[in-house]
This record gives sequence, C-alpha cells and structure tokens, in this order.
Amino acid sequence: SQANFEEDKQKQAAVGHWRTLMPSKGSKEEPETGCQDAGGVDETQSTEQLNVSRLRSSSVEIREKGSEFLKEELHKAQKELKLKDKECERLSKVREQLEQELEELTASLFEEAHKMVREANTKQAASEKQLREARGKIDMLQAEVTALKTLVITSTPSSPNRELHPQLQSPSKAVFRKGHGRNKSTSSAMVSAASQNVTPEPVSHECKEVDSILFAEFQAWKESPTLDKSCSFLDRIYREDVGPCLDFTKQELSELVRVAVEQNTLTIEPVASQTLPVVKVSAEECGGPKKCALSGLPRTCKHRIMLGDSGNYYYISPSCRARITAVCNFFTYIRYIQQGLVRQDVELMYWEVMRLRREMSLAKLGFYPSEM
Repeated sequence: SQANFEEDKQKQAAVGHWRTLMPSKGSKEEPETGCQDAGGVDETQSTEQLNVSRLRSSSVEIREKGSEFLKEELHKAQKELKLKDKECERLSKVREQLEQELEELTASLFEEAHKMVREANTKQAASEKQLREARGKIDMLQAEVTALKTLVITSTPSSPNRELHPQLQSPSKAVFRKGHGRNKSTSSAMVSAASQNVTPEPVSHECKEVDSILFAEFQAWKESPTLDKSCSFLDRIYREDVGPCLDFTKQELSELVRVAVEQNTLTIEPVASQTLPVVKVSAEECGGPKKCALSGLPRTCKHRIMLGDSGNYYYISPSCRARITAVCNFFTYIRYIQQGLVRQDVELMYWEVMRLRREMSLAKLGFYPSEM
C-alpha cells in the first residue's frame, strides 16, 4: 500500500509539472511563429485536456483503491485484535483456575500433614504409656521372682521359713502379720508369694464334711469374685459372722470400725512397745489403758486402733482386738482370691474360708489366745 501511495504522489507531481509547462487558457502569450492557424491550436489544447483528465481519473482511482485496501487491512487488524483479546481472557481464566486449584491442593496437603502429625503424636503417647506399663509389670515380676527365690532358698526342713509356711506360726502372730493395718512393711511380692502358698491350718482329730449349699455359694462367687456384699456368699457371711463379730456396745464407733475394715484403712498399734511421734493436740484418744473404747468396760488395753488418716486413736481390749483381727483375716484372704494371688484348689480355698469363719465365731463368743 505504501508503494502505491508513493507512485500516486509521483504521478500527481508529474501532472503539476505538465501544468506549469502548458500555457493557461487565458494566457496572453503569443506563439513564436505567428503563422500557426487557429485549428492547430485547438487540437493541441484538446489533446492536453484529455491527457489531464485521464491523469486525474487514474489518480482518483488509485486513491480509492488505496483507501479500500487500508480499510480492509484495518478490518483484519481489528479482527485479530479481538481474537487476541478473547485468547487473553481465556488464558486469564485458566490461570485463575490453576491458582485456585493450587491453593486448594496446598490447603489439603497442610491439613493432611497436620492430621498425620496428630496421629503420630497420639500413637507415640500410647506406645510410651504401654512401654511404661510393661516396664512396671516386668519390675513387679522380677521382684516376685526374687522374693520367691529368697523364700525357697531360706526354707529348709530343719529351719523352715515361717513366712513361707504360715501354718507354723501361732494364730495371733499369723493373724496380725498378714497386714491388716494401713501401713504394710512387707512388699507386694512377698505378700503374693506367701499368699500363693497359704494352706488351711490342719485340724487334728476332727472330721470335715463339705456343706453343699455353702460350697455352691462359694463356687459361684469364685467364678467372678467381688467384694460386693449383695452376692449370696458374702451376704451370708456378713449376716452370720462379720456383723455379729463387729457388733460392739458403742454402736457409732462399731460402724466406723466396720467401714474401715472393709476399706482396709484400719491400723492396730501396740501401746507399750510402739514408739509414736508427738501426737497433735487435736487428736482424740478414746478410752485408755484401763478402759476399752468399743465395749466401754474397764479392761487392760494393750493395743489401740486408728481409723484411716483421722489421727484419732481408740484403745481396745484383747477381746475386741481378737474380733477385729479375725474379720481382717477374712477380708484379707478373699482380697487375695479376688486379685488372683491364691493358687489353690477350690475345695482347699473353701476350707480356708470356713476356718476363718470359725475364728470369727470363736472371737465373737469371747475365745481368744492369751498372747493378745
């Protein structure tokens, strides 16, 4: 288009040049030769005019074609620009969509990472807890094995270990040694080792026959041992043995003693040989060395009891102590059974329970060893 435009300009310049060379219509110049006639002059002028009109028409035609060409080029450029705008808009939408998907993917990855970290921390805490529990069980088993080895090694036929064979001890010492007080000096391993080997005290010159009702109740309790006194086995013992044995003159104190025995928070201390710290002023000592706090009778009291952590001491007579320790012996034994520490036949365990019930009955009737 630019080349056509330059050609058009050159032609216009040429036309102007011809105009300067051609004489105008109204020019007063006279021809050099005065001999030319009027007909020749008119012919020349008409030819010149024809040439000028031709040049003008060709110039207009060239100008129109150039204008049309430029319009077409402009139209094409506008179409291309519109296409490029649409392409840019489409690419912008694609970019926004990709950015949104990238943000969602990043958020989901972070959430998944946090979830994995939380799960890992939870599993680690659970594993550490299981490890601590396993180590505790291992330590306990090692202590039990060590205690059993010590008991077995130190027990010989000529010099038997009395902890391993409790039936060799006197009834009073065996009763008090089983740890019915709140503070126990022996380890759990020693207690479990001794309890596994507890055998019923042999009774000489006596015949025994299993009561079918009592044995059935004990067997039913042994299947799922519990300390709930609503079961038939413990309900009978509470009515026939525990209740009467702990029924003292001072009813209010008797109830407190029964609760302490059931919760294993009762402590019995000898009065004469016990070296006690300075007692607080607020601590109350009921009874005295010459008066029993449970019966209210004047008796020589060699022991006193404390219920839980109250700090209150109560002096008790030997008879009351025998009744309390008989009940404590029974509860200690059934606790051992409940914890799985007694490894004996069901019938042997039944006769041991019957022996402990007999001790409670005798203590209720006022029979107790002179050592108390």
